[in-house]
Amino acid sequence: MTGDLTMIKVHSYESMGTYDGPGLRLVVFLQGCPFRCLYCANPDTISFDGGTPTETEEIVRMAVNQKPFFGKKGGVTFSGGEPTSQAAGLIPVVDGLHAEGINVCIDTNGGVWNPAVEQLLGKVDLVLLDVKQINPDRHRSLTERSNARTLETAKWLEDNNKPFWLRYVLVPGISDAEEDIRGLGEHFKDYKMIKRVEILPYHTLGMHKYETMGQEYRLKGTPANTPEQLKRAEQLLSEYFDCVMVN
Repeated sequence: MTGDLTMIKVHSYESMGTYDGPGLRLVVFLQGCPFRCLYCANPDTISFDGGTPTETEEIVRMAVNQKPFFGKKGGVTFSGGEPTSQAAGLIPVVDGLHAEGINVCIDTNGGVWNPAVEQLLGKVDLVLLDVKQINPDRHRSLTERSNARTLETAKWLEDNNKPFWLRYVLVPGISDAEEDIRGLGEHFKDYKMIKRVEILPYHTLGMHKYETMGQEYRLKGTPANTPEQLKRAEQLLSEYFDCVMVN
């Protein structure tokens, strides 16, 4: 890695993360995302104009310093924003982390694809694939983007024997209908590379960021999930997968 001046735009870091991949992890939130999810908890990561240009070596050094805490399962997760938007810059970071024996995950909506993304996904140890909605019309209403590329990315992971976790945010009135949950199960039920299906409860922890940024949070008034809603979704998906959990 010496002399590598590749830069990526970092929004922030979270040490000892427990929700973004196996074990304890350093989570690196990158800047910029093409999706416009109504419930985005990090609206300040959406713009491609923000973030701090960071040399790849700096991230590797930070991860090496935290490596004693990772244990056998932990490592580094790149999240965002949408990290595949900076795929070319991430490739040398992943190589540097692997050279230090550090596990690497990438948390992606699967909506970006180019040769660099393909190379990046081929290198990482685990992909956390966020499927926002299986219904194409409701996906577009939720994200302002098509879900076709996300589903094609999932198929690429399956065809190339790349293990991934399927993640689904359960939003009351938007993605919690039985029809949508069963649609997700039917689409992915035969995939062999799905190692975990995670139901992510809807939350409003990022709402204050919208106020700070002078933007309207368009799901204001949407309630948090009840325990019954989460249990029902878990039961439905468990009809299709044996690795379902509520995160």
